[in-house]
Amino acid sequence: MPHILLKSNRNYRLIFSASAVSNLGDGVSSVALPWLATLLTRDPLLIATVATAQRLPWFLFALPAGVWTDRADRRQLMLRADIVRLALTLCIVGMVLSTTALPLPEDSGPGMILTLAALSFLLGSAEVIRDNAAQTVLPSVVAHDDLERANGQMWSAEQVASQFIGPPLAGVLIAAGIALPFGLDAATFALSAGLIWLVALPPSRPRTGLRFWPALLEGLGWMRRNRDILRLALMLAAINAVFIGAMTILVLYAQEVLGLSAAGYGLLLTCGAAGGVLGGLTAPMIIRRIGIRASLLLALFAFMLLQLLLGLFSSVAVTGIALFLEAAGGMLWNVVTVSYRQRRIPGELLGRVNSVYRFFGWGAMPLGALGAGALEPGLGRIAALHAPYLVAAAICFLLLFYGSLKLRFD
Repeated sequence: MPHILLKSNRNYRLIFSASAVSNLGDGVSSVALPWLATLLTRDPLLIATVATAQRLPWFLFALPAGVWTDRADRRQLMLRADIVRLALTLCIVGMVLSTTALPLPEDSGPGMILTLAALSFLLGSAEVIRDNAAQTVLPSVVAHDDLERANGQMWSAEQVASQFIGPPLAGVLIAAGIALPFGLDAATFALSAGLIWLVALPPSRPRTGLRFWPALLEGLGWMRRNRDILRLALMLAAINAVFIGAMTILVLYAQEVLGLSAAGYGLLLTCGAAGGVLGGLTAPMIIRRIGIRASLLLALFAFMLLQLLLGLFSSVAVTGIALFLEAAGGMLWNVVTVSYRQRRIPGELLGRVNSVYRFFGWGAMPLGALGAGALEPGLGRIAALHAPYLVAAAICFLLLFYGSLKLRFD
């Protein structure tokens, strides 16, 4: 039964709870951060700069993060990253409180939005360390046979916290004061750090003697020799680039195409949460029924369909359906690929190979965010807000075609 793992495994329960708590704060900030950006500027390219800055660390630091993860105590890395994120989020609170009036006038200059981008970059840097450590610590907490179930449960809880509860709560908090959602985010990082501090793992033996470049090359070499995982990493790069581009523009799409308020935008995002929860809970069953390859192709079809819906229609209901499909497909993709990597990659290389994988898979996100924000010149405003989704649909179709030819696991 799904609840047994949480009941019987204390360390998993603590990590699960820390993830759910911090993702509640992330769900709040996922609405509050782009909304704050729109209060500082109406320029799509500058708004995209904030999203780009938050994802750029995956390109810059994903590879060294893998070496650091294999050389250090992974629990300590998670703890310290949460503390850093707490401090940085409090800086955003301070920045908002120091601003006399929002929204800023059009001629106020880019200073505030660039400050927000800088803080987003630092938050993203801490996230790189934290997420890589969290993903590599899980196989030492649960049995290999329980990985799909553990990953599915954890990501379902994250979806409930970050999408069902967080976005509507953000809408209420934004209406009361734009600093409030970031204050809540800071509190969740503090609680997450406390829960990770309580985790009691067997004494680890960090490989402090690993020399940086030989260690990194060892991880790169393993990835190069294992073409199935390399192929998934490259496909994930394209998926994440179009996803982050779509999400970067979504806040303006919601305001100007759908006419939503902050509360309405938060409620819209809960449609994605419903898909994510369903995908997380049903993914292990789907994988058992149809296999790894068919599960990945199903996820790719969902990605293509959601982009077409957003690109061709201007309806709140259709947008909600599209976000539902994206989250369900994304959860299925993640449960398949992460569990597969956690089993396949040797434990002593897990941090480094995971970081190489995420360098490709997540490093393309800044390009997607910046590209989506740069599509307006030469297009009308509404056409420019639909265009990223049509481009993304074409890319997802090519990925589906490529996957049907190249993915072979069964």
